[in-house]
Amino acid sequence: MICLCSNSESRALLLRKFGVDFIQKTVEYDEEKITATIAKDFVYTASKGKLEAALETFGLEMPLLCADTVIAAADGTILRKAKDREDARRILKMQSGSSISIISSLHFKSKKLLFTDISATYYRFASFDEDDLEIYLQSAEWQGKAGGCMVEGFCKKYIASVEGYESTAMGLQVETLLPWLKSGYKDV
Repeated sequence: MICLCSNSESRALLLRKFGVDFIQKTVEYDEEKITATIAKDFVYTASKGKLEAALETFGLEMPLLCADTVIAAADGTILRKAKDREDARRILKMQSGSSISIISSLHFKSKKLLFTDISATYYRFASFDEDDLEIYLQSAEWQGKAGGCMVEGFCKKYIASVEGYESTAMGLQVETLLPWLKSGYKDV
């Protein structure tokens, strides 16, 4: 059993899908204090900060799993969670007809093991239909989502090509974590 230190429904869904036994607890960490402008540096700092907060809050009676995900536009701009509908529109228009990188970082810590991974999945999107985009913006489903959308949601029908694991894009690269979990991390 591990502790998923996140309130993400997508991460919990992925762990269930891959048969990982876990409990889910939230950890408080202020990502706004991160000053990194390079996406991989940002997610690494965020997931490491969440791990440090989880260690302080929960200790290590149970192995801890912390993760963070960010989207980088084709020009490298980090596309964070939209602040409001206009910000969501701006962020989504940057992705329409363009390429993005979805970068996830995870930190997994047991009493004797620390595993860290940064993975990326690359998407190329067709141009978003304007009417469809407006309906999506009105739905408010973009709220709380890095880049304003989920590839398994609004963006799915616009995917022209993909390279990498879908799980990475959903916020947790389970395929890279599984070998560590299967190796009997409790004894390591």
